[in-house]
Amino acid sequence: MAVLLVPFLFLELFLSLKVGEMIGFTWSVIWIIGSFMLGLSLLKKSQQTMMVNMNSMMKGKIDMRKFQNVGMAYFIGSILLMIPGVFSDFLGVIALCYTFYLQFIAKITPESTNNNFKKQGDDDVIDVEIID
Repeated sequence: MAVLLVPFLFLELFLSLKVGEMIGFTWSVIWIIGSFMLGLSLLKKSQQTMMVNMNSMMKGKIDMRKFQNVGMAYFIGSILLMIPGVFSDFLGVIALCYTFYLQFIAKITPESTNNNFKKQGDDDVIDVEIID
């Protein structure tokens, strides 16, 4: 893991310095603060996003694997946006694009009636009380 962390940090530093040189110090600070605020707001809205994804899963539009992928990509994307730097912001945007792609697929997929969730009011259950 540390083997991958060192090149990531050097690439992050190199790209941040190059972009900072191109756009200037003030715009770099605005970029860092803006991406942090965007990542923080996405992280705050993660509960709502997870509820929408759970409803899609209960309707049979996405399976458990896609539900996990959407949740993890959304969380990682928002955390990467909060980390200051150009490369981490780029990776965060890619993760969020993947999340939006999976959510779009869930919206256009028709509902499936063959899912493993039991509906309330199951008629096969008999409620019995035993009195001694």
